[in-house]
Amino acid sequence: MIRLHQLLVAPAALGLLAPVAANATELNINGVSDYAATGEQVTSITQFSDVYPTDWAYQALSNLIERYGCVAGYPNGTYRGNRAMTRFEAAALLNACLDRVTEVTDELKRLMKEFEKELAILKGRVDGLEARVGELEATQFSTTTKLSGLATFVVGANDFYGTKSKADPANRDFGATTFNYDLQLSLETSFTGKDLLLTVLRSGNFASNFAFGGNPNGLSTLETAFQEDSGTNSLGIDKLFYQFPVGNSLTFTFGARVGQEDMLAVWPSAYPSDPILDVTTLNGAPAAYNKNLGVGAGVSWSTENGFSVSANYVAAQGSSSDPNAGGMGTAFSEASGTVQIAYESESWNIAAIWSGVQSPSELVGGFGTAFAADNYFSGSNAFMNAWGIGGSWQPQDSGWIPSISAGFGYNSLYAKNDGDVTVSQSWNLGLEWSDVFLKGNNAGMAVGQPVFATSLKGDSTPADGNYIWEWWYQFQVTDNISVTPALFYLSRPDGQSTDLNGNDNTLSQLGGLVKTTFRF
Repeated sequence: MIRLHQLLVAPAALGLLAPVAANATELNINGVSDYAATGEQVTSITQFSDVYPTDWAYQALSNLIERYGCVAGYPNGTYRGNRAMTRFEAAALLNACLDRVTEVTDELKRLMKEFEKELAILKGRVDGLEARVGELEATQFSTTTKLSGLATFVVGANDFYGTKSKADPANRDFGATTFNYDLQLSLETSFTGKDLLLTVLRSGNFASNFAFGGNPNGLSTLETAFQEDSGTNSLGIDKLFYQFPVGNSLTFTFGARVGQEDMLAVWPSAYPSDPILDVTTLNGAPAAYNKNLGVGAGVSWSTENGFSVSANYVAAQGSSSDPNAGGMGTAFSEASGTVQIAYESESWNIAAIWSGVQSPSELVGGFGTAFAADNYFSGSNAFMNAWGIGGSWQPQDSGWIPSISAGFGYNSLYAKNDGDVTVSQSWNLGLEWSDVFLKGNNAGMAVGQPVFATSLKGDSTPADGNYIWEWWYQFQVTDNISVTPALFYLSRPDGQSTDLNGNDNTLSQLGGLVKTTFRF
């Protein structure tokens, strides 16, 4: 061992070489840790509480501080100049101080020659470490999978109004108070750090013959309503797709269970953050923006200035090998093809979309009046051209100014028989307030007209208009738990199948619920 006072330059680098000195043998780890805690060099020797003018190295330290500025001490303001070090540590400290010295004096030359062997060994070790670090940086990402969960409890009931012939059967069959649940487990896997393999496992007990699951009309279906085809409480794969970027602008997606919304670069709505009715989540155009789910693929192109173009294809029956019952690109695929052009900025967005929809009675029927759904042509040539335009704006600050989301949809259909729907329309307006009454609590409301028929083949204009409203308030109990009471009203869910006014044949529906959401 050698004493520190034998190397006048070494103390100047003591605070700089902890990472390099860590490669030396016999290293005092505690001392290095203390030095690593401070990253600032001293500017005056008086900052050291244990260095005095009477010390033999006082003038040397003072010169190093003033001339080179490469002296550091411990976090507690001490220098501890009487501690011992190994030759490797001394060489490492000398090497660090040399990086700050612009003039090589005779003293430095002597020290460099004294520690020439150790400096060469350290340089080799550093070069080796740099090579290993470079290799690690190039391959540092390892495959990771993140699990997240969403559990939703819904307690609620519906009440039906209108003529006895309509309201009484509905109240008898669908008027009870119910408790239902929806559970989603998402597995997000990445192989490169930029790609995504998404697997969503889902279970629920919202049967399609329940009021919140699609009866007596599809408009009362909740966004959380889910049940596997195999029955109540069965767990199945809801989504399974892979997404990856190519360059900085292109993103490709394909999967065995994928939806249109998974492949769009922009979703042109800020409403709702806490969804209630399924139909109000589709940007006022629940045909162009549809819930088709199945085999699919898509690509999106986005620019740095906010513009994007997306195109995708989804076939609900794409896994079937029977061309008369499904497959991809057949007349029975129950497929939808979509192209969207959008622009998005920090506070607002807008998008125009077109979707070609096979089997509109299957994919769109639940998002409109019962009359429209019953009068879509349902043969092998059934096809709908669905257009939509929508956008949203969000205020910079929370408060009493809400975010605004609006959308409109227009659909033209192939019609073979007199009375078949040839044109249908829809629109929706959603408002949402953030931090209402308490920080973290949100409130929202939406009003609109779900898909309703406006033209029939060989017939007069139908009186199929109807309105839908929803109101909700979200209590954010904790970061992971929220409670949301909500109301919704359907003015005329059967459309032209019921009278516009009078007491002969009318039906309306009022629903109330409390939704509790757990995120984990």
